Amino acid sequence: MNSDSDLQIAGDILEVPHLLQPPREHPATVAEFAGLARSIAADRSQWEHLLQYDATSRWYHRLRTGPGYEVWLLSWVPGQGSGLHDHGRSSGVLTVLDGALTEHTARGTRALSVGSQRVFAPGYVHEVVNDSLEPAVSLHVYYPGLTEMPMHAARCAVAEVA
Repeated sequence: MNSDSDLQIAGDILEVPHLLQPPREHPATVAEFAGLARSIAADRSQWEHLLQYDATSRWYHRLRTGPGYEVWLLSWVPGQGSGLHDHGRSSGVLTVLDGALTEHTARGTRALSVGSQRVFAPGYVHEVVNDSLEPAVSLHVYYPGLTEMPMHAARCAVAEVA
């Protein structure tokens, strides 16, 4: 009987170099960008010493750049928010490093705790807020690098009278 499940590899597959993919120097897929964010999050020595907190506006720092992408570190004191916005033509990965944030979208509200990640496509409209009583820190990876952040008017629910 000959089927796909009968496939066997003889010998050492690592000795067949033309079948192996060379390791990538930079992320190229959504999973690799999310992995980059997780690896930076896990190594506090890369970002903790840079943190600042500003009571008047969100603090941010560009942590890293690569071919076509940027990594940003943001801090949020209680009550600070981004306002309703999108990221233009950039896709992104948002990762919570410390504290808790809340994401508001047209579809609802989502609580984001330490380790939470949100991956979003170009044009994704949301608002991120620190609704807690403690500061929060987040990491944002944008591909391509962030060139615009259009703001949107807050959506109001209008009750219809029958």
